[in-house]
Amino acid sequence: MRNRTIYAILLALCIIGFWLFENFYTPVTYSDLDDFNIDLMESSFLPSSTTNEVVKHNYYALSYSEPHEQAEWVAYVLKKEHLTFDDRERPYFIEDPYVKTKSADWRNYKGSGFDRGHLCPAGDRRFSEQAYNETFYTSNISPQDKYFNAGIWNRLEQKVRYWCKKYGDLMVVTGGVLENNLLEIGGEDVDVPNTFYKIVYREKGDKVWVLSFLIPAKETNESLQNFLVPIDEIERKTGIDFFEKQSEEWQSKIESKVDPRGWKF
Repeated sequence: MRNRTIYAILLALCIIGFWLFENFYTPVTYSDLDDFNIDLMESSFLPSSTTNEVVKHNYYALSYSEPHEQAEWVAYVLKKEHLTFDDRERPYFIEDPYVKTKSADWRNYKGSGFDRGHLCPAGDRRFSEQAYNETFYTSNISPQDKYFNAGIWNRLEQKVRYWCKKYGDLMVVTGGVLENNLLEIGGEDVDVPNTFYKIVYREKGDKVWVLSFLIPAKETNESLQNFLVPIDEIERKTGIDFFEKQSEEWQSKIESKVDPRGWKF
């Protein structure tokens, strides 16, 4: 009888310990917000947040949507000096401890059939170990079809690097279009976007060039140019104001049209 009582107590303690671990454990961090390193361009052009959950890591910022268990946008600056081929050891995906509710566990993706698709690409952050590791917070990933992730989405990421090499500093904002009634995966109901967007911005003096893409989340051989849309269209679909700190006149001029002039495809 005494042994059964001890066994029951130990079992109860294990259950309580597991619950505390799952709900209150904060994993090791990849960044130190006391050493915040956000670029001036990035801070001036951060989008609005529909969730009021903006997290600023050292080398990118994001707005987290708890109902969808992923970022509604990730924003970062890409510079020529960032484009290195340094060989980095791939770290573990970990929850983002700076998201108040914690970001989704990577295990939600396990066996789902979907890739853990980076929003800020790890390949854009090889210039330092910290910058590279930061991209492995689960707040920076979204479920993506593997052929889409390795296909047109990868081609667009490579094109962004090409533009950076050719033109200089870029501001990039990207994410999935988070809607109602999306397919969900894992125990935390991580939503699977049907469409992804990417906005690429550069400036020189008073001159501004912007491209914005809206791409269905499936592989295609179509040209990237076929997916160019006005920023206004992405704003209507997402509810996000992408250049909220700029004047209404500036936004009206830049966001209402598609103008690929000044970008080499």
